[in-house]
Amino acid sequence: MLLIPAIDLKAGQCVRLKQGLMDQATVFSDSPAEMAVHWRNQGARRLHLVDLDGAFAGKPKNFGAIKEILAEVSADMPVQLGGGIRDLDTVEKYLDLGLQYVIIGTAAVKTPQFLHDACDAFPGQIIVGLDAKDGQVAIDGWAKITKYHVIELAQRFADYGVDSIIYTDIGRDGMMNGVNIEATVKLAEAVRVPVIASGGLTDMNDVKALCEVADSGIMGAITGRAIYEGSIDFQAAQQQADQWVSGQAG
Repeated sequence: MLLIPAIDLKAGQCVRLKQGLMDQATVFSDSPAEMAVHWRNQGARRLHLVDLDGAFAGKPKNFGAIKEILAEVSADMPVQLGGGIRDLDTVEKYLDLGLQYVIIGTAAVKTPQFLHDACDAFPGQIIVGLDAKDGQVAIDGWAKITKYHVIELAQRFADYGVDSIIYTDIGRDGMMNGVNIEATVKLAEAVRVPVIASGGLTDMNDVKALCEVADSGIMGAITGRAIYEGSIDFQAAQQQADQWVSGQAG
Protein backbone atom coordinates (compact mmCIF):
# COMPACT_ATOMS: atom_id res chain seq x y z
CA MET A 1 0.00 0.00 0.00
CA LEU A 2 1.67 3.12 -1.28
CA LEU A 3 1.06 6.21 0.84
CA ILE A 4 1.47 9.28 -1.36
CA PRO A 5 1.99 12.73 0.22
CA ALA A 6 0.04 15.49 -1.48
CA ILE A 7 1.33 18.97 -2.21
CA ASP A 8 -1.52 21.20 -3.34
CA LEU A 9 -0.30 24.40 -4.95
CA LYS A 10 -2.09 27.73 -4.70
CA ALA A 11 -0.29 30.96 -5.57
CA GLY A 12 3.04 29.16 -5.22
CA GLN A 13 2.30 27.93 -1.70
CA CYS A 14 1.59 24.48 -0.30
CA VAL A 15 -2.01 24.47 0.95
CA ARG A 16 -4.88 22.14 1.77
CA LEU A 17 -8.51 22.75 0.97
CA LYS A 18 -11.69 21.49 2.56
CA GLN A 19 -14.04 19.82 0.07
CA GLY A 20 -12.21 21.57 -2.77
CA LEU A 21 -13.26 25.07 -1.72
CA MET A 22 -10.61 27.64 -2.65
CA ASP A 23 -11.74 29.96 0.15
CA GLN A 24 -11.17 27.14 2.64
CA ALA A 25 -7.39 26.94 2.12
CA THR A 26 -4.89 26.39 4.92
CA VAL A 27 -1.30 27.32 4.07
CA PHE A 28 1.22 24.74 5.28
CA SER A 29 4.38 25.97 3.58
CA ASP A 30 5.69 28.87 1.53
CA SER A 31 8.25 26.52 -0.06
CA PRO A 32 6.65 23.54 -1.81
CA ALA A 33 10.08 22.33 -2.98
CA GLU A 34 11.31 22.11 0.61
CA MET A 35 8.13 20.25 1.52
CA ALA A 36 8.77 17.79 -1.31
CA VAL A 37 12.27 17.15 -0.01
CA HIS A 38 10.83 16.63 3.48
CA TRP A 39 8.46 13.90 2.31
CA ARG A 40 11.19 12.25 0.28
CA ASN A 41 13.37 12.18 3.39
CA GLN A 42 10.46 10.68 5.33
CA GLY A 43 10.45 7.70 2.99
CA ALA A 44 7.83 8.68 0.41
CA ARG A 45 8.05 6.55 -2.72
CA ARG A 46 5.82 8.79 -4.83
CA LEU A 47 4.62 12.40 -4.66
CA HIS A 48 1.25 13.83 -5.64
CA LEU A 49 1.03 17.43 -6.89
CA VAL A 50 -2.09 19.43 -7.65
CA ASP A 51 -2.06 22.78 -9.42
CA LEU A 52 -5.21 24.16 -7.78
CA ASP A 53 -5.09 27.46 -9.62
CA GLY A 54 -4.61 25.55 -12.85
CA ALA A 55 -7.60 23.34 -12.15
CA PHE A 56 -9.86 26.37 -11.87
CA ALA A 57 -8.24 28.32 -14.70
CA GLY A 58 -8.02 25.40 -17.12
CA LYS A 59 -4.31 25.94 -17.76
CA PRO A 60 -1.05 25.63 -15.75
CA LYS A 61 -0.67 28.33 -13.11
CA ASN A 62 2.05 27.12 -10.71
CA PHE A 63 4.66 26.12 -13.27
CA GLY A 64 7.55 27.71 -11.39
CA ALA A 65 6.84 25.86 -8.14
CA ILE A 66 6.31 22.60 -10.01
CA LYS A 67 9.61 23.00 -11.84
CA GLU A 68 11.42 23.59 -8.53
CA ILE A 69 9.87 20.49 -6.97
CA LEU A 70 10.84 18.31 -9.92
CA ALA A 71 14.38 19.65 -9.86
CA GLU A 72 14.68 18.57 -6.23
CA VAL A 73 13.05 15.14 -6.12
CA SER A 74 12.16 13.71 -9.54
CA ALA A 75 15.46 11.83 -9.73
CA ASP A 76 14.63 10.05 -6.47
CA MET A 77 10.94 9.18 -6.81
CA PRO A 78 8.08 9.37 -9.30
CA VAL A 79 6.00 12.55 -9.20
CA GLN A 80 2.42 12.79 -10.47
CA LEU A 81 0.60 16.03 -11.23
CA GLY A 82 -2.92 17.12 -11.99
CA GLY A 83 -4.69 20.45 -12.47
CA GLY A 84 -5.28 22.46 -15.62
CA ILE A 85 -3.89 19.92 -18.07
CA ARG A 86 -5.99 20.23 -21.19
CA ASP A 87 -3.74 19.49 -24.20
CA LEU A 88 -0.93 17.22 -25.37
CA ASP A 89 1.61 20.05 -25.47
CA THR A 90 1.16 20.63 -21.74
CA VAL A 91 1.49 16.91 -21.04
CA GLU A 92 4.73 16.75 -23.03
CA LYS A 93 6.08 19.88 -21.36
CA TYR A 94 5.62 18.43 -17.89
CA LEU A 95 7.01 15.01 -18.80
CA ASP A 96 10.09 16.65 -20.32
CA LEU A 97 10.66 18.40 -16.98
CA GLY A 98 10.86 15.06 -15.19
CA LEU A 99 7.26 14.39 -14.22
CA GLN A 100 6.53 10.65 -14.30
CA TYR A 101 2.73 10.73 -14.41
CA VAL A 102 0.23 13.29 -15.66
CA ILE A 103 -3.25 13.24 -14.14
CA ILE A 104 -6.12 14.17 -16.43
CA GLY A 105 -9.44 14.87 -14.76
CA THR A 106 -11.89 17.44 -16.06
CA ALA A 107 -10.53 17.23 -19.61
CA ALA A 108 -11.05 13.46 -19.63
CA VAL A 109 -14.75 13.93 -18.94
CA LYS A 110 -15.28 16.88 -21.27
CA THR A 111 -13.12 15.64 -24.14
CA PRO A 112 -12.54 11.88 -23.84
CA GLN A 113 -10.65 11.87 -27.14
CA PHE A 114 -7.92 13.97 -25.50
CA LEU A 115 -7.46 11.31 -22.82
CA HIS A 116 -7.42 8.62 -25.50
CA ASP A 117 -4.80 10.51 -27.51
CA ALA A 118 -2.68 11.14 -24.39
CA CYS A 119 -2.69 7.44 -23.52
CA ASP A 120 -1.59 6.61 -27.05
CA ALA A 121 1.12 9.26 -27.12
CA PHE A 122 2.49 8.68 -23.62
CA PRO A 123 1.78 5.05 -22.68
CA GLY A 124 2.16 4.21 -19.00
CA GLN A 125 2.30 7.85 -17.95
CA ILE A 126 -1.35 8.92 -17.91
CA ILE A 127 -3.51 8.66 -14.81
CA VAL A 128 -7.17 9.61 -14.89
CA GLY A 129 -8.54 11.48 -11.90
CA LEU A 130 -12.19 10.84 -11.13
CA ASP A 131 -13.69 13.00 -8.40
CA ALA A 132 -17.19 12.10 -7.30
CA LYS A 133 -19.93 13.07 -4.89
CA ASP A 134 -22.47 10.37 -4.09
CA GLY A 135 -21.12 8.42 -7.06
CA GLN A 136 -21.56 11.22 -9.60
CA VAL A 137 -18.44 12.62 -11.28
CA ALA A 138 -17.55 16.27 -10.67
CA ILE A 139 -15.49 18.53 -12.95
CA ASP A 140 -14.11 22.09 -13.14
CA GLY A 141 -12.46 22.04 -9.74
CA TRP A 142 -15.49 20.20 -8.34
CA ALA A 143 -17.70 23.16 -9.19
CA LYS A 144 -19.99 21.10 -11.43
CA ILE A 145 -21.58 17.69 -10.83
CA THR A 146 -22.11 15.75 -14.05
CA LYS A 147 -24.64 13.09 -15.01
CA TYR A 148 -21.92 10.44 -15.27
CA HIS A 149 -21.48 7.70 -12.69
CA VAL A 150 -17.89 7.14 -11.60
CA ILE A 151 -17.83 3.41 -12.39
CA GLU A 152 -19.22 3.97 -15.88
CA LEU A 153 -16.45 6.42 -16.76
CA ALA A 154 -13.74 4.41 -14.99
CA GLN A 155 -14.49 1.35 -17.10
CA ARG A 156 -14.48 3.37 -20.31
CA PHE A 157 -11.19 5.11 -19.47
CA ALA A 158 -9.53 1.87 -18.38
CA ASP A 159 -10.11 0.63 -21.92
CA TYR A 160 -8.24 3.67 -23.23
CA GLY A 161 -5.06 2.46 -21.54
CA VAL A 162 -4.71 4.68 -18.47
CA ASP A 163 -2.00 3.60 -16.03
CA SER A 164 -4.29 3.93 -13.01
CA ILE A 165 -7.26 5.79 -11.58
CA ILE A 166 -7.28 8.26 -8.70
CA TYR A 167 -10.67 8.20 -7.02
CA THR A 168 -11.55 11.13 -4.77
CA ASP A 169 -14.65 11.25 -2.62
CA ILE A 170 -15.33 15.00 -2.62
CA GLY A 171 -17.49 14.87 0.47
CA ARG A 172 -14.57 13.56 2.51
CA ASP A 173 -11.62 15.44 1.03
CA GLY A 174 -9.82 17.51 3.64
CA MET A 175 -12.53 16.81 6.21
CA MET A 176 -10.58 14.24 8.25
CA ASN A 177 -13.54 11.91 8.60
CA GLY A 178 -12.27 8.72 7.02
CA VAL A 179 -11.82 7.18 3.59
CA ASN A 180 -14.89 5.91 1.76
CA ILE A 181 -13.60 2.34 1.73
CA GLU A 182 -16.78 0.78 0.39
CA ALA A 183 -17.02 3.04 -2.67
CA THR A 184 -13.30 2.75 -3.39
CA VAL A 185 -13.37 -1.05 -3.26
CA LYS A 186 -16.46 -1.14 -5.47
CA LEU A 187 -14.67 0.96 -8.07
CA ALA A 188 -11.43 -1.02 -7.87
CA GLU A 189 -13.27 -4.30 -8.38
CA ALA A 190 -15.07 -2.90 -11.42
CA VAL A 191 -11.92 -2.01 -13.42
CA ARG A 192 -8.76 -3.74 -14.61
CA VAL A 193 -6.32 -0.99 -13.64
CA PRO A 194 -5.01 -0.04 -10.17
CA VAL A 195 -6.95 2.48 -8.11
CA ILE A 196 -5.45 5.12 -5.82
CA ALA A 197 -7.73 6.28 -3.00
CA SER A 198 -8.00 9.97 -2.21
CA GLY A 199 -10.01 12.01 0.24
CA GLY A 200 -10.54 11.63 3.97
CA LEU A 201 -7.48 9.66 5.11
CA THR A 202 -7.38 10.56 8.80
CA ASP A 203 -5.47 8.12 10.98
CA MET A 204 -3.92 4.67 11.17
CA ASN A 205 -7.34 3.05 11.27
CA ASP A 206 -7.88 4.29 7.72
CA VAL A 207 -4.46 3.04 6.65
CA LYS A 208 -5.19 -0.38 8.12
CA ALA A 209 -8.62 -0.52 6.50
CA LEU A 210 -7.07 0.21 3.10
CA CYS A 211 -4.36 -2.41 3.61
CA GLU A 212 -7.04 -4.97 4.37
CA VAL A 213 -8.63 -4.41 0.95
CA ALA A 214 -5.42 -3.95 -1.06
CA ASP A 215 -6.10 -7.16 -2.97
CA SER A 216 -9.23 -5.59 -4.46
CA GLY A 217 -6.99 -3.50 -6.69
CA ILE A 218 -6.24 -0.50 -4.48
CA MET A 219 -2.55 0.25 -4.89
CA GLY A 220 -2.21 3.32 -2.70
CA ALA A 221 -3.73 6.32 -1.02
CA ILE A 222 -3.05 10.03 -1.26
CA THR A 223 -2.68 11.77 2.07
CA GLY A 224 -2.69 15.49 2.75
CA ARG A 225 -4.18 17.19 5.78
CA ALA A 226 -3.54 14.22 8.08
CA ILE A 227 0.24 14.28 7.58
CA TYR A 228 0.40 18.08 7.74
CA GLU A 229 -1.63 18.33 10.93
CA GLY A 230 0.02 15.31 12.54
CA SER A 231 -2.80 12.81 12.94
CA ILE A 232 -0.66 10.47 10.84
CA ASP A 233 3.12 10.11 11.17
CA PHE A 234 3.94 9.54 7.52
CA GLN A 235 7.16 7.59 7.92
CA ALA A 236 5.71 5.28 10.59
CA ALA A 237 2.49 4.86 8.61
CA GLN A 238 4.27 3.75 5.44
CA GLN A 239 6.40 1.28 7.35
CA GLN A 240 3.35 -0.13 9.12
CA ALA A 241 1.40 -0.34 5.87
CA ASP A 242 4.21 -2.33 4.29
CA GLN A 243 4.13 -4.76 7.22
CA TRP A 244 0.36 -5.15 7.13
CA VAL A 245 0.26 -5.85 3.40
CA SER A 246 3.24 -8.23 3.44
CA GLY A 247 1.69 -10.02 6.42
CA GLN A 248 -1.53 -10.60 4.53
CA ALA A 249 0.38 -11.72 1.46
CA GLY A 250 2.26 -14.20 3.59
